[in-house]
Amino acid sequence: MNRRHVLLSFAAVTLAIATPVFAAGNDPLPGFKEAVAAGGPVLVHVTAPWCGECKLQKPVVAKLLSTPEFRDMKEFKVDFDTQKDVLKLLHVQMQSTLIVYKGGKEVDRMTGKTNPAVIEAVMRKAL
Repeated sequence: MNRRHVLLSFAAVTLAIATPVFAAGNDPLPGFKEAVAAGGPVLVHVTAPWCGECKLQKPVVAKLLSTPEFRDMKEFKVDFDTQKDVLKLLHVQMQSTLIVYKGGKEVDRMTGKTNPAVIEAVMRKAL
């Protein structure tokens, strides 16, 4: 097989594996697909209970989400240890990852940052 055939075969297998992720009754992150499709601001926060950075990020994110400016942002929490299917779907390799969506598209992501100003700046990109 030439290189193009190998790449096309890989793409077909990847699509076949990824397609059932959001099949009826098999939604690993309920409401996420609809929230992103609606185009509003969406935040995905990947954490782990043992993660120091996650513990520092959580109160910052919670405080921002409680303000009027971020009240329309939909948050989806993902557990790094137990939701491996979601990690694969979103191409996340580390805990303490924040991903923001706007207009139906991912607009930014960051990993391991705990500075409140940096977290706010990333979240603001989805507004």
